[in-house]
Amino acid sequence: MAANSRPIDARGWLFEILDANAQTETWLPIAGLTSFTHNPGENEETAETTAFDSEGYYEQDVMQRGATLEIEGQYRINPTTKARDVGQAYVDEVWAHRLGIDSHNKVRWRHNSQTQWVIWDATMTPGEQGGETNDKTSWSATITRSGKPTSAPVSGGTTVTALASKSGGDA
Repeated sequence: MAANSRPIDARGWLFEILDANAQTETWLPIAGLTSFTHNPGENEETAETTAFDSEGYYEQDVMQRGATLEIEGQYRINPTTKARDVGQAYVDEVWAHRLGIDSHNKVRWRHNSQTQWVIWDATMTPGEQGGETNDKTSWSATITRSGKPTSAPVSGGTTVTALASKSGGDA
């Protein structure tokens, strides 16, 4: 173990969705998240390459890479205006209704200690919402990468934090 390394806090991860309807590049943070799972091996496909000269050992090549992000949290509203969290609302009210080539959207994510965003072209599957008598309402989505990931410096793009306070939404 390296004496100068420390684990990072899971609460430091940031997830944002590109508002494809905005006139300028606008990223919508998703508030209220309580957990996430990044699965970099989801949708991976391999081809077996074992042959007689493999000397009895299995061999393979990776033919396709895939990845998913499962994000979960609490359904959020502004307590004064009752407006939905802008990121959750975009996922549920805009992205969830798109089909075919329109089902793609950009998502970016990083830890607050990192200087680069990971950017995916992705599709999204809405998750379950619910709760019991003394629970807060849950919210979730599964984001599936489509194509090769890219990256961008943290300074790129506009986040809607300031815009949310003007419109009554939570950022």
